[in-house]
Amino acid sequence: MDSNLIIQGGRKLSGTVEVRGSKNAATKLMIASLLSDEPSVIENVPFISDLDVTKELCEKIGSTVDISPDRICHITTREVKTPLVPELSRKNRIPILALGPLLHRKGIAEVPVLGGCPIGHRPVNLHIEALQKMGARIERRENSYYAEAKELHGEHVIFPFPSVGATENVLLAATLAHGTTIIENAAIEPEITNLVDMLVGMGADIAFNQVTRTVEIHGVSKLHGTTIRVMPDRNEIMSFAVAALATEGSIFIPRIEASYLGSCINALQRVGGKIDEEEQGIRFSGRRPYKAIDIETGPHPGFMTDWQQPMCVLLTQAEGKSSIHETVYDDRFGYTKDLVRMGARIEVDKTCPAKPCRFHGEYFHTAHIVGPASLHAAELVVTDLRAGMAHIIAALIASGESRITGIDHIDRGYEEIDMRLRGLGADIIRA
Repeated sequence: MDSNLIIQGGRKLSGTVEVRGSKNAATKLMIASLLSDEPSVIENVPFISDLDVTKELCEKIGSTVDISPDRICHITTREVKTPLVPELSRKNRIPILALGPLLHRKGIAEVPVLGGCPIGHRPVNLHIEALQKMGARIERRENSYYAEAKELHGEHVIFPFPSVGATENVLLAATLAHGTTIIENAAIEPEITNLVDMLVGMGADIAFNQVTRTVEIHGVSKLHGTTIRVMPDRNEIMSFAVAALATEGSIFIPRIEASYLGSCINALQRVGGKIDEEEQGIRFSGRRPYKAIDIETGPHPGFMTDWQQPMCVLLTQAEGKSSIHETVYDDRFGYTKDLVRMGARIEVDKTCPAKPCRFHGEYFHTAHIVGPASLHAAELVVTDLRAGMAHIIAALIASGESRITGIDHIDRGYEEIDMRLRGLGADIIRA
Protein backbone atom coordinates (compact mmCIF):
# COMPACT_ATOMS: atom_id res chain seq x y z
CA MET A 1 0.00 0.00 0.00
CA ASP A 2 1.26 3.44 -0.90
CA SER A 3 2.30 5.56 2.05
CA ASN A 4 1.16 9.14 2.66
CA LEU A 5 2.81 12.40 3.52
CA ILE A 6 1.13 14.31 6.33
CA ILE A 7 2.14 17.97 6.44
CA GLN A 8 1.23 20.64 8.98
CA GLY A 9 1.71 23.92 7.16
CA GLY A 10 2.95 27.28 8.34
CA ARG A 11 6.57 26.64 9.27
CA LYS A 12 9.50 28.57 7.82
CA LEU A 13 12.19 26.38 6.33
CA SER A 14 15.79 27.17 7.14
CA GLY A 15 19.14 25.44 7.16
CA THR A 16 21.40 23.57 4.75
CA VAL A 17 20.34 20.80 2.41
CA GLU A 18 22.39 18.68 0.03
CA VAL A 19 20.92 18.11 -3.41
CA ARG A 20 21.38 14.70 -4.96
CA GLY A 21 22.70 13.75 -8.35
CA SER A 22 20.41 14.48 -11.28
CA LYS A 23 17.79 11.83 -12.04
CA ASN A 24 17.77 12.93 -15.67
CA ALA A 25 21.53 12.49 -15.94
CA ALA A 26 22.29 9.45 -13.78
CA THR A 27 19.87 7.12 -15.56
CA LYS A 28 21.20 8.12 -19.01
CA LEU A 29 24.82 7.60 -17.92
CA MET A 30 23.96 4.05 -16.90
CA ILE A 31 22.51 3.42 -20.37
CA ALA A 32 25.61 4.93 -21.98
CA SER A 33 27.78 2.38 -20.18
CA LEU A 34 26.07 -0.35 -22.27
CA LEU A 35 28.04 0.86 -25.31
CA SER A 36 31.20 -0.75 -23.92
CA ASP A 37 32.12 -4.14 -22.51
CA GLU A 38 34.48 -2.47 -20.04
CA PRO A 39 33.66 -1.26 -16.51
CA SER A 40 32.45 2.28 -15.87
CA VAL A 41 32.14 4.15 -12.60
CA ILE A 42 29.34 6.67 -12.08
CA GLU A 43 29.68 8.85 -9.00
CA ASN A 44 27.04 10.82 -7.10
CA VAL A 45 24.03 8.70 -8.12
CA PRO A 46 20.73 9.40 -6.34
CA PHE A 47 18.85 6.70 -4.44
CA ILE A 48 15.54 7.02 -6.30
CA SER A 49 13.11 4.57 -7.85
CA ASP A 50 13.87 5.64 -11.44
CA LEU A 51 17.46 4.57 -10.85
CA ASP A 52 16.19 1.22 -9.57
CA VAL A 53 14.21 0.69 -12.80
CA THR A 54 17.29 1.54 -14.89
CA LYS A 55 19.36 -0.86 -12.81
CA GLU A 56 16.76 -3.58 -13.39
CA LEU A 57 16.89 -2.98 -17.16
CA CYS A 58 20.69 -3.14 -17.25
CA GLU A 59 20.80 -6.30 -15.13
CA LYS A 60 18.26 -8.02 -17.37
CA ILE A 61 20.44 -7.17 -20.35
CA GLY A 62 23.45 -8.72 -18.62
CA SER A 63 25.12 -5.91 -16.69
CA THR A 64 26.57 -6.31 -13.25
CA VAL A 65 25.57 -3.26 -11.25
CA ASP A 66 26.84 -2.43 -7.78
CA ILE A 67 25.70 0.78 -6.11
CA SER A 68 27.54 1.50 -2.86
CA PRO A 69 26.24 3.48 0.13
CA ASP A 70 28.59 6.33 -0.86
CA ARG A 71 26.61 6.79 -4.11
CA ILE A 72 29.09 5.19 -6.48
CA CYS A 73 27.73 2.95 -9.23
CA HIS A 74 30.08 0.34 -10.70
CA ILE A 75 28.54 -1.01 -13.90
CA THR A 76 29.95 -3.53 -16.37
CA THR A 77 28.29 -5.22 -19.34
CA ARG A 78 30.92 -7.68 -20.55
CA GLU A 79 28.29 -9.62 -22.48
CA VAL A 80 24.74 -8.77 -23.53
CA LYS A 81 22.94 -11.89 -22.38
CA THR A 82 19.67 -10.78 -23.92
CA PRO A 83 18.85 -7.68 -25.96
CA LEU A 84 15.14 -8.49 -25.61
CA VAL A 85 13.61 -6.88 -22.52
CA PRO A 86 9.92 -6.35 -23.38
CA GLU A 87 8.82 -5.59 -19.83
CA LEU A 88 10.05 -4.33 -16.47
CA SER A 89 8.52 -4.21 -12.99
CA ARG A 90 7.77 -0.50 -13.47
CA LYS A 91 7.70 1.83 -16.44
CA ASN A 92 9.75 4.91 -17.14
CA ARG A 93 11.04 6.58 -20.27
CA ILE A 94 14.60 5.29 -20.07
CA PRO A 95 14.41 1.93 -21.94
CA ILE A 96 13.92 3.46 -25.40
CA LEU A 97 17.41 4.95 -25.06
CA ALA A 98 18.84 1.44 -24.90
CA LEU A 99 17.88 0.71 -28.51
CA GLY A 100 21.08 2.15 -30.00
CA PRO A 101 23.50 0.46 -27.57
CA LEU A 102 21.73 -2.89 -27.95
CA LEU A 103 21.66 -2.68 -31.75
CA HIS A 104 25.42 -2.03 -31.72
CA ARG A 105 26.08 -4.91 -29.35
CA LYS A 106 23.65 -7.55 -30.75
CA GLY A 107 21.94 -6.26 -33.90
CA ILE A 108 18.47 -6.61 -32.33
CA ALA A 109 16.70 -4.99 -29.40
CA GLU A 110 13.34 -4.96 -27.66
CA VAL A 111 12.37 -2.56 -24.86
CA PRO A 112 9.11 -1.70 -23.09
CA VAL A 113 6.86 1.10 -24.33
CA LEU A 114 7.26 4.39 -22.56
CA GLY A 115 6.00 5.11 -19.09
CA GLY A 116 6.64 8.11 -16.89
CA CYS A 117 4.23 10.85 -15.88
CA PRO A 118 0.86 11.67 -17.51
CA ILE A 119 1.74 15.24 -18.53
CA GLY A 120 0.49 15.29 -22.09
CA HIS A 121 1.42 13.88 -25.45
CA ARG A 122 5.05 12.73 -25.39
CA PRO A 123 5.63 11.33 -28.87
CA VAL A 124 8.66 9.19 -29.67
CA ASN A 125 8.40 9.75 -33.40
CA LEU A 126 11.57 11.88 -33.34
CA HIS A 127 13.47 8.98 -31.71
CA ILE A 128 12.09 6.37 -34.10
CA GLU A 129 12.50 8.42 -37.28
CA ALA A 130 16.12 9.28 -36.46
CA LEU A 131 17.07 5.67 -35.71
CA GLN A 132 15.31 4.53 -38.87
CA LYS A 133 17.32 7.04 -40.91
CA MET A 134 20.43 5.55 -39.33
CA GLY A 135 19.54 2.08 -40.58
CA ALA A 136 17.31 0.53 -37.92
CA ARG A 137 14.09 -1.31 -38.68
CA ILE A 138 11.71 -0.60 -35.80
CA GLU A 139 8.38 -2.27 -35.09
CA ARG A 140 5.84 -1.12 -32.50
CA ARG A 141 4.48 -4.18 -30.72
CA GLU A 142 1.66 -4.30 -28.19
CA ASN A 143 3.83 -3.50 -25.17
CA SER A 144 7.25 -2.88 -26.64
CA TYR A 145 9.46 -1.53 -29.43
CA TYR A 146 11.40 -4.13 -31.42
CA ALA A 147 14.37 -3.09 -33.56
CA GLU A 148 16.86 -4.73 -35.91
CA ALA A 149 19.94 -3.35 -37.69
CA LYS A 150 22.92 -5.00 -39.32
CA GLU A 151 24.79 -1.72 -38.92
CA LEU A 152 23.89 1.82 -37.94
CA HIS A 153 25.33 4.58 -40.11
CA GLY A 154 25.79 8.30 -39.71
CA GLU A 155 23.00 10.66 -40.79
CA HIS A 156 22.04 14.33 -40.88
CA VAL A 157 19.24 14.72 -38.34
CA ILE A 158 17.28 17.96 -38.03
CA PHE A 159 14.80 18.15 -35.14
CA PRO A 160 11.73 20.39 -35.48
CA PHE A 161 11.94 20.91 -31.70
CA PRO A 162 15.01 20.45 -29.47
CA SER A 163 13.87 17.23 -27.82
CA VAL A 164 16.05 16.11 -24.91
CA GLY A 165 15.23 12.40 -25.24
CA ALA A 166 15.63 12.31 -29.01
CA THR A 167 18.96 14.15 -28.83
CA GLU A 168 20.19 11.64 -26.26
CA ASN A 169 19.00 8.70 -28.36
CA VAL A 170 20.84 9.88 -31.47
CA LEU A 171 23.97 10.63 -29.45
CA LEU A 172 24.02 7.10 -28.04
CA ALA A 173 23.37 5.52 -31.43
CA ALA A 174 25.84 7.69 -33.35
CA THR A 175 28.95 7.09 -31.23
CA LEU A 176 29.56 3.65 -32.75
CA ALA A 177 27.77 4.23 -36.06
CA HIS A 178 29.68 4.04 -39.32
CA GLY A 179 30.42 7.57 -40.57
CA THR A 180 29.42 11.00 -39.32
CA THR A 181 26.17 12.06 -37.72
CA ILE A 182 25.12 15.71 -37.47
CA ILE A 183 22.27 16.78 -35.20
CA GLU A 184 20.75 20.20 -35.85
CA ASN A 185 18.41 21.94 -33.40
CA ALA A 186 19.69 19.63 -30.67
CA ALA A 187 18.74 20.01 -27.03
CA ILE A 188 21.59 21.55 -25.02
CA GLU A 189 20.49 20.89 -21.43
CA PRO A 190 23.30 20.54 -18.85
CA GLU A 191 22.29 16.90 -18.41
CA ILE A 192 23.11 16.31 -22.07
CA THR A 193 26.48 17.94 -21.52
CA ASN A 194 26.99 15.45 -18.68
CA LEU A 195 26.17 12.61 -21.09
CA VAL A 196 28.50 13.99 -23.79
CA ASP A 197 31.28 14.23 -21.20
CA MET A 198 30.83 10.56 -20.37
CA LEU A 199 30.76 9.49 -24.02
CA VAL A 200 33.90 11.49 -24.79
CA GLY A 201 35.52 9.94 -21.72
CA MET A 202 34.67 6.54 -23.21
CA GLY A 203 36.46 7.47 -26.43
CA ALA A 204 33.64 8.97 -28.53
CA ASP A 205 34.46 11.70 -31.06
CA ILE A 206 31.87 14.43 -30.43
CA ALA A 207 31.87 18.17 -31.18
CA PHE A 208 29.06 19.86 -29.21
CA ASN A 209 28.29 23.46 -30.21
CA GLN A 210 25.78 24.81 -27.71
CA VAL A 211 25.53 28.19 -29.41
CA THR A 212 24.31 26.77 -32.72
CA ARG A 213 22.58 23.73 -31.15
CA THR A 214 24.64 21.48 -33.42
CA VAL A 215 26.28 18.18 -32.51
CA GLU A 216 28.73 16.41 -34.81
CA ILE A 217 29.56 12.80 -33.99
CA HIS A 218 32.22 10.84 -35.86
CA GLY A 219 31.59 7.17 -35.24
CA VAL A 220 34.40 5.14 -33.70
CA SER A 221 34.95 1.38 -33.75
CA LYS A 222 35.07 0.80 -29.99
CA LEU A 223 34.41 2.54 -26.68
CA HIS A 224 36.01 1.82 -23.32
CA GLY A 225 35.00 2.33 -19.72
CA THR A 226 35.30 5.64 -17.89
CA THR A 227 34.60 7.45 -14.63
CA ILE A 228 32.03 10.25 -14.56
CA ARG A 229 30.28 12.27 -11.85
CA VAL A 230 26.54 12.95 -12.03
CA MET A 231 25.75 16.67 -12.00
CA PRO A 232 23.49 18.10 -9.24
CA ASP A 233 19.76 17.78 -9.84
CA ARG A 234 18.45 21.13 -11.12
CA ASN A 235 14.89 20.16 -10.24
CA GLU A 236 15.81 19.57 -6.62
CA ILE A 237 17.60 22.91 -6.50
CA MET A 238 14.55 24.74 -7.84
CA SER A 239 12.20 22.87 -5.51
CA PHE A 240 14.17 23.72 -2.37
CA ALA A 241 14.71 27.30 -3.55
CA VAL A 242 10.97 27.83 -4.05
CA ALA A 243 10.23 26.16 -0.71
CA ALA A 244 12.55 28.68 0.96
CA LEU A 245 10.82 31.67 -0.64
CA ALA A 246 7.28 30.31 -0.24
CA THR A 247 7.75 29.73 3.51
CA GLU A 248 9.71 32.99 3.93
CA GLY A 249 12.71 31.00 5.05
CA SER A 250 16.37 30.68 4.11
CA ILE A 251 17.97 27.57 2.61
CA PHE A 252 21.64 27.11 1.72
CA ILE A 253 22.53 24.54 -0.93
CA PRO A 254 26.26 23.69 -1.06
CA ARG A 255 28.28 22.60 -4.08
CA ILE A 256 26.02 24.02 -6.79
CA GLU A 257 26.73 26.63 -9.46
CA ALA A 258 24.69 29.46 -10.93
CA SER A 259 25.98 28.60 -14.42
CA TYR A 260 23.25 26.01 -15.11
CA LEU A 261 20.51 27.85 -13.18
CA GLY A 262 20.32 31.12 -15.11
CA SER A 263 16.60 31.28 -15.91
CA CYS A 264 15.71 29.81 -12.51
CA ILE A 265 17.66 32.47 -10.62
CA ASN A 266 16.33 35.19 -12.91
CA ALA A 267 12.70 34.21 -12.21
CA LEU A 268 13.23 34.00 -8.45
CA GLN A 269 14.89 37.41 -8.40
CA ARG A 270 12.11 38.96 -10.49
CA VAL A 271 9.58 37.67 -7.98
CA GLY A 272 11.55 39.34 -5.20
CA GLY A 273 13.58 36.48 -3.83
CA LYS A 274 17.12 36.91 -2.55
CA ILE A 275 19.82 34.73 -4.10
CA ASP A 276 23.29 34.96 -2.57
CA GLU A 277 26.21 33.18 -4.20
CA GLU A 278 28.50 32.23 -1.35
CA GLU A 279 31.92 30.61 -1.42
CA GLN A 280 30.65 27.04 -1.12
CA GLY A 281 27.19 27.28 -2.70
CA ILE A 282 24.05 29.39 -3.06
CA ARG A 283 21.58 30.67 -0.43
CA PHE A 284 17.91 31.19 -1.33
CA SER A 285 15.65 33.32 0.87
CA GLY A 286 12.77 35.75 0.66
CA ARG A 287 9.99 37.63 2.39
CA ARG A 288 6.59 38.78 1.22
CA PRO A 289 5.37 40.77 -0.61
CA TYR A 290 6.37 39.00 -3.82
CA LYS A 291 5.84 40.42 -7.30
CA ALA A 292 3.71 38.91 -10.05
CA ILE A 293 5.67 37.89 -13.15
CA ASP A 294 5.10 36.19 -16.50
CA ILE A 295 7.02 33.02 -17.36
CA GLU A 296 7.34 30.94 -20.51
CA THR A 297 8.83 27.47 -20.34
CA GLY A 298 11.20 26.31 -23.06
CA PRO A 299 14.29 24.28 -23.88
CA HIS A 300 17.52 25.20 -22.10
CA PRO A 301 18.64 27.93 -21.55
CA GLY A 302 14.97 28.83 -21.17
CA PHE A 303 12.86 28.27 -18.08
CA MET A 304 12.69 24.51 -17.58
CA THR A 305 9.27 22.88 -17.93
CA ASP A 306 9.94 20.87 -14.74
CA TRP A 307 10.33 24.13 -12.81
CA GLN A 308 6.90 25.58 -13.54
CA GLN A 309 4.97 23.49 -11.00
CA PRO A 310 6.76 24.71 -7.84
CA MET A 311 6.96 28.18 -9.38
CA CYS A 312 3.19 28.22 -9.83
CA VAL A 313 2.75 27.68 -6.09
CA LEU A 314 5.08 30.58 -5.32
CA LEU A 315 3.17 32.83 -7.72
CA THR A 316 -0.04 32.20 -5.76
CA GLN A 317 1.68 34.27 -3.04
CA ALA A 318 2.70 37.14 -5.35
CA GLU A 319 0.74 40.38 -5.57
CA GLY A 320 -1.08 40.80 -8.87
CA LYS A 321 -1.61 38.63 -11.93
CA SER A 322 1.09 36.22 -13.10
CA SER A 323 1.10 33.80 -16.01
CA ILE A 324 2.93 30.63 -17.00
CA HIS A 325 2.98 29.75 -20.70
CA GLU A 326 3.92 26.08 -21.15
CA THR A 327 5.53 25.39 -24.54
CA VAL A 328 7.14 21.97 -23.98
CA TYR A 329 4.24 19.69 -22.97
CA ASP A 330 0.62 20.20 -23.94
CA ASP A 331 -1.10 19.01 -20.74
CA ARG A 332 0.92 19.93 -17.70
CA PHE A 333 -1.45 22.02 -15.57
CA GLY A 334 -3.65 19.29 -14.13
CA TYR A 335 -2.20 19.90 -10.67
CA THR A 336 -3.63 23.45 -10.59
CA LYS A 337 -7.10 22.03 -9.85
CA ASP A 338 -5.77 20.90 -6.47
CA LEU A 339 -4.23 24.31 -5.82
CA VAL A 340 -7.61 25.91 -6.57
CA ARG A 341 -9.23 23.56 -4.04
CA MET A 342 -6.68 24.87 -1.53
CA GLY A 343 -7.72 28.46 -2.18
CA ALA A 344 -5.52 29.50 -5.11
CA ARG A 345 -6.97 31.64 -7.89
CA ILE A 346 -5.77 30.00 -11.11
CA GLU A 347 -7.35 29.71 -14.52
CA VAL A 348 -5.91 27.64 -17.36
CA ASP A 349 -6.80 28.40 -20.96
CA LYS A 350 -5.66 28.09 -24.58
CA THR A 351 -4.32 31.62 -24.96
CA CYS A 352 -0.66 32.30 -25.58
CA PRO A 353 1.60 35.22 -26.49
CA ALA A 354 1.48 36.73 -29.97
CA LYS A 355 4.68 35.05 -31.08
CA PRO A 356 4.35 31.65 -32.77
CA CYS A 357 3.52 28.79 -30.40
CA ARG A 358 3.21 25.15 -31.45
CA PHE A 359 0.24 24.68 -29.06
CA HIS A 360 -1.60 27.85 -30.15
CA GLY A 361 -5.37 27.49 -29.81
CA GLU A 362 -5.26 23.71 -29.34
CA TYR A 363 -4.38 22.94 -25.74
CA PHE A 364 -4.93 24.38 -22.29
CA HIS A 365 -1.33 25.39 -21.86
CA THR A 366 -1.34 28.82 -20.18
CA ALA A 367 -2.05 29.36 -16.48
CA HIS A 368 -3.14 32.73 -15.10
CA ILE A 369 -2.48 33.12 -11.38
CA VAL A 370 -3.90 35.93 -9.21
CA GLY A 371 -2.40 36.48 -5.80
CA PRO A 372 -1.75 36.64 -3.01
CA ALA A 373 -3.99 33.76 -1.94
CA SER A 374 -4.36 32.20 1.49
CA LEU A 375 -4.03 28.46 1.02
CA HIS A 376 -5.71 25.95 3.30
CA ALA A 377 -4.99 22.26 3.87
CA ALA A 378 -6.49 19.55 1.67
CA GLU A 379 -6.42 15.86 0.83
CA LEU A 380 -4.22 15.62 -2.27
CA VAL A 381 -3.45 12.82 -4.74
CA VAL A 382 -0.20 13.02 -6.71
CA THR A 383 -0.46 11.97 -10.36
CA ASP A 384 3.02 12.90 -11.60
CA LEU A 385 6.46 13.61 -10.22
CA ARG A 386 6.74 17.39 -10.66
CA ALA A 387 3.12 18.03 -9.69
CA GLY A 388 3.90 16.14 -6.49
CA MET A 389 6.50 18.71 -5.51
CA ALA A 390 3.96 21.48 -6.13
CA HIS A 391 1.56 19.68 -3.78
CA ILE A 392 4.23 19.45 -1.09
CA ILE A 393 5.19 23.13 -1.29
CA ALA A 394 1.52 24.16 -1.27
CA ALA A 395 0.96 22.04 1.85
CA LEU A 396 4.01 23.60 3.52
CA ILE A 397 2.49 27.08 3.28
CA ALA A 398 -1.18 26.14 3.79
CA SER A 399 -3.00 26.51 7.08
CA GLY A 400 -3.88 23.18 8.67
CA GLU A 401 -2.90 19.59 8.04
CA SER A 402 -2.68 18.22 4.49
CA ARG A 403 -2.48 14.55 3.54
CA ILE A 404 -0.76 13.65 0.26
CA THR A 405 -1.13 10.23 -1.34
CA GLY A 406 0.45 8.81 -4.48
CA ILE A 407 3.92 9.73 -3.27
CA ASP A 408 5.49 6.85 -5.19
CA HIS A 409 5.53 9.36 -8.06
CA ILE A 410 7.60 11.75 -5.93
CA ASP A 411 9.99 8.97 -4.92
CA ARG A 412 10.84 8.51 -8.61
CA GLY A 413 12.87 11.71 -8.52
CA TYR A 414 13.30 12.94 -4.93
CA GLU A 415 15.26 10.89 -2.46
CA GLU A 416 13.78 10.84 1.08
CA ILE A 417 12.08 14.19 0.51
CA ASP A 418 10.22 14.01 3.83
CA MET A 419 13.39 13.49 5.90
CA ARG A 420 15.25 16.27 4.11
CA LEU A 421 12.41 18.75 4.52
CA ARG A 422 12.07 17.77 8.16
CA GLY A 423 15.75 18.61 8.56
CA LEU A 424 14.89 22.13 7.37
CA GLY A 425 12.12 22.53 9.95
CA ALA A 426 9.07 21.22 8.10
CA ASP A 427 6.34 19.43 10.06
CA ILE A 428 6.13 16.42 7.75
CA ILE A 429 5.84 12.67 8.35
CA ARG A 430 5.48 9.62 6.13
CA ALA A 431 2.67 7.38 7.36
